[in-house]
Amino acid sequence: MKMLQYRPRKLWLANPVFAMMSCATQADAHASEQGFVLLLPTDVYITAGVASVALTVLLLTVLPARALRSVFRPMPLVRWKTLAAARNLTSCLSLLLLCALVWLGMTGPRDPLTNPLPLAIWTLWWIGLVSLQGLIGDLWRWIDPWRGPVTLTRHLLWQGALLRLPASLGHSCAILTYLGFVIILLADPAPSDPARLARYVGLYWLFTYLALLIFGPRWHLRGEGIAMLMRCYATVGVFGRYRNRIALGLTGWQAARNRAPAIGAAVFMLVLLGCGSFDGLNETFWWLGLLGINPLEFPGRSAVVTQNIVGLLVANMALIAAYGIAIWLGLRLAGNSLRWTRAFRIFAPTILPIALGYHVGHYLTSMLVNGQYALAALNDPLARGDSLLGLGTFYVTTGFFNAQDSVRVIWLCQAGAVVVGHILAILMAHLVALRQFETPRQATLSQLPLAVFMVCYTVFGLWLLAAPRGL
Repeated sequence: MKMLQYRPRKLWLANPVFAMMSCATQADAHASEQGFVLLLPTDVYITAGVASVALTVLLLTVLPARALRSVFRPMPLVRWKTLAAARNLTSCLSLLLLCALVWLGMTGPRDPLTNPLPLAIWTLWWIGLVSLQGLIGDLWRWIDPWRGPVTLTRHLLWQGALLRLPASLGHSCAILTYLGFVIILLADPAPSDPARLARYVGLYWLFTYLALLIFGPRWHLRGEGIAMLMRCYATVGVFGRYRNRIALGLTGWQAARNRAPAIGAAVFMLVLLGCGSFDGLNETFWWLGLLGINPLEFPGRSAVVTQNIVGLLVANMALIAAYGIAIWLGLRLAGNSLRWTRAFRIFAPTILPIALGYHVGHYLTSMLVNGQYALAALNDPLARGDSLLGLGTFYVTTGFFNAQDSVRVIWLCQAGAVVVGHILAILMAHLVALRQFETPRQATLSQLPLAVFMVCYTVFGLWLLAAPRGL
């Protein structure tokens, strides 16, 4: 599979102003690979980002609890209405669109930058929709391609689940199905090959459809990784439900107010961050050097399948362990009798803004380039010279990677997404702590190790954005 990649040459100047030049090359890559890597003065902007997060931590020591609560107080807008029939209809329409994309994947152009299926899945859905889900709110419930078909099947054939999903499994099935999705994204030799991706999408839809018929809605809540992903990110969107009304609030207000998730759901939230981070790490020169591979002579994704799978699992286990240790140290410092398992659960949702911030920052440049390819593919889905959207001959541009002002804006958006995500996470964690501990002093002490964990992750996330990448 061939895909255009744009890589800069680093220019160091005597002042903070930098210049970028890009060169176009072809390489084997997965569809969500960044189109451009900004090799910036890392020490300067990492210092600035970490300072912003650290100052936020210091501010919390003097900020009144009432002020913090007001920051996350939602503003009710209109009365909430249940529109189940409308959602079932849009779900069925979503399935029809998905079937059309799968058909185009099997019969359409073989070029993943021309065929609509890879661009729809990896660019519009994985980058665009997942980002909007976390920024705006629960959009997925309207286009979930299973809800409507399953409801219709149950209405025509039978009601109720055939089997009961064992409670002892918890959310392990959702974790496994999501890890399976990420393994395809990061380790499959050709995840953007249209026909290969069409088989993956078709089989996963059928598998989930049958599981929902067999186990009922419980599979959607605890067994299906994509639904869990979307539900988690929906809780950090600015729009949500509050006292039977649609409400607007600061990113994370819903997650900060929701009751503690189950232990499996808490682990899933950490896995979101771990997988997102490894998605950036496995492309770096550092990772390829660790594997003993010269990034200038990269042998192809098929040569690192096992290494990437093992690295993905180890990265997630290391993250969960580091988070668990930070929670344990915080409880020891606060001298509180709160159980470690409950603390692990109640603070896990505060990790979600970090995961979302890195998702937005990491994929921004890919969206800028591949989003144009997606528009061109929708305009001419069969590559026959059609102009269904009336765009005529559509040219993909990457000129914004060659101008200093536009590159500066892109960089600030990437770094800003990571830093803002960490600041929101720290604010959320402190608000949750104020509700769980008897005194503000205990709440602050309990957050110190977690704040150190988040500051360290800020450094790591910003380094990932600037690290040289292998092809």
